[in-house]
Amino acid sequence: MELRQLEYFLAVVEERSFTRAAARMHVAQPGVSAQIRRLERELGQELLDRTGPAVRLTQAGSTLLPHARAALSAVSGARLALDELAGLVRGRLTAGIVTSLSSVPVSDLLADFHRTYPEVEIRLTEASSDELAAGLRDGRLDAALISTGTRPPEGLHTRLVVDEALVAAVVPEDPLAAGGEVALADLADRPLICLPPGSGARTGLDEACEAAGFRPRVTMEAGDPHRLVELAGRGLGVAVLPAPFARSHGDRLRGLDIVAPRIRARVALAWSAERPASPAGQAFVDLASAVLPSP
Repeated sequence: MELRQLEYFLAVVEERSFTRAAARMHVAQPGVSAQIRRLERELGQELLDRTGPAVRLTQAGSTLLPHARAALSAVSGARLALDELAGLVRGRLTAGIVTSLSSVPVSDLLADFHRTYPEVEIRLTEASSDELAAGLRDGRLDAALISTGTRPPEGLHTRLVVDEALVAAVVPEDPLAAGGEVALADLADRPLICLPPGSGARTGLDEACEAAGFRPRVTMEAGDPHRLVELAGRGLGVAVLPAPFARSHGDRLRGLDIVAPRIRARVALAWSAERPASPAGQAFVDLASAVLPSP
């Protein structure tokens, strides 16, 4: 069994395709297929089900997968430890950002990291906070910007980087617009326009509504906050937005402070508290902690 075979096996599993795995590994597809077949012959069992439109693991493949990950992780860790001993930062940084994140200059942060550590390959993924937290816990991610509510995520270190009040944004002719604030309970029966679950604003809203004993009546979701403004500006519902963003569109919408309780959108830099960081991961956390402001 060779490390290269395990690398190809893992790539096929994650990409669910021999073609995409070959492109990811920068080799020809027949080479990937040949190495996987060789591994299967050596182990005496078929690891991948190739009959469907997407490649799937067999029972034997599922059994091998965690051991393959552990073996490759151990080899990578050994190489990185030696690089760290030599004063180098190399390897790969796998970072994540929560869906719809617009309040953190992620592109600038990654560009700064690349200029400082040009030998590090950077991979970025966007997902819900729950998915990102799971990736941090199982080692698929080095660091991530995730939404956090009132309950700290288990098994993770966090550093708060965004803490913004949420407001209800309505058209000027809406009856709510006459006041400067609105109680959360008064939004219980109103159609709400929100960012998707897992975003900072949505996490704050969902937790507050749960504590108040009702489920928010979310009728429209969009990952782009500008789309929320467009929808609310057509009178299609009440947009729940971070206060700074809502104020920047004050010509179209009236932002009302949500009270009883006041709710906030929070985003934090997160990394594992249960496994040692790779040199690249630690370097990114250090840089992000220095660059990103603390609210």
